[in-house]
Amino acid sequence: MTVRAYRQILRRKSRQIRVGNVLVGGDAPISVQTMTNTPTTDVKATVEQIQAAERVGVDIVRVSCPDRESALALKDIVRQVKVPIVADIHFHYKRAIEAAESGAACLRINPGNIGSAERVREVVKAAKDHGCSMRIGVNAGSLEQDLLEKYGEPCPEAMVESALNHAKILEDNDFREFKISVKASDAFLAVAAYQGLAEACDYPLHIGITEAGGLRAGTVKSSIGLGMLLWSGIGDTLRVSLSADPAEEVLVGYDILKSLGLRRRGVTVISCPSCARQNFNVIKTVELLEQKLAHITTPLTLSVIGCVVNGPGEARETDIGLTGGGNNTHQVYLSGVTDHRLKDQDIVQHLVGLVEKKAAEIEAAKAASEAAAEAAQAETASETKRDVAPAAE
Repeated sequence: MTVRAYRQILRRKSRQIRVGNVLVGGDAPISVQTMTNTPTTDVKATVEQIQAAERVGVDIVRVSCPDRESALALKDIVRQVKVPIVADIHFHYKRAIEAAESGAACLRINPGNIGSAERVREVVKAAKDHGCSMRIGVNAGSLEQDLLEKYGEPCPEAMVESALNHAKILEDNDFREFKISVKASDAFLAVAAYQGLAEACDYPLHIGITEAGGLRAGTVKSSIGLGMLLWSGIGDTLRVSLSADPAEEVLVGYDILKSLGLRRRGVTVISCPSCARQNFNVIKTVELLEQKLAHITTPLTLSVIGCVVNGPGEARETDIGLTGGGNNTHQVYLSGVTDHRLKDQDIVQHLVGLVEKKAAEIEAAKAASEAAAEAAQAETASETKRDVAPAAE
């Protein structure tokens, strides 16, 4: 086995769609979503919640449109936020049309639940006219009655059949700009349904364990279910469904992706649980560091280990490392190499300063590299233009 080959995840090949300015599927990064829980008609509160999610890196936000007033409120909401908005629609086809007209980038809808074929055609036309994609959202808790009668209970086969039935309705209307979800609160049911759907089609998949619970229990359940899917290459966009602040869903989503090496954003802190060997208060130090480093978006690794048992080894693998030492004096590592010592009272602010400096250096190098690439591209274009220019008479 080659070095680190065991870390490789081969993503399922899916077609690519667009949700506003965010690509979903294909080779696009796995996007992170959340959903607002404010009344959509309260534009100010909804915008503030979306902007809070934007600050922690959300890619897409879903907003419920249960009535006409909510669908029309999207006009004001969309103008004030940067991320694409998905309108959550149930049953009433006119809400979907109004949401598309109001600037929604995507419609979350089950075409089989909105009435006649003519109504479906109207929704598809509105989506095409306004550049909306769609998400077919199947949920184990709201399967069609005929499927429940056929299978006797919510099961993976019923969920996959429901999804494919809805997909065929859109395909029959010459519409293929959609992604699919088959969510359940039972992680085993959800995972099995997504596995079946992944084999049955090539549409991008929105993955999630629905109604997962509160912050702690929901994070654990979502990490198990989403981790199993992502590890096997399934998933193009995700939402962690928590009874918590939407920004927490985003943070957990990124942590899941970071843990699997699928996407990196911000500082990844590697820290020990601490024990009697610790030479400083690891738990409090990490808590403060996570708070004070939340503004960093540059991918970086920081190890904070309380003693010399594992500290040096972890530090060799991280951008910045701290290992606890005796006499309230600790060792700091930069790029895996011992660099200087640090006293107890300076730990948090000193490490924050080192991380900020390293992030700035990385961003400056990235900008210089991009500028050099642009200059080289411009020079190549200029040379090509000179080569094809007609000779002077």
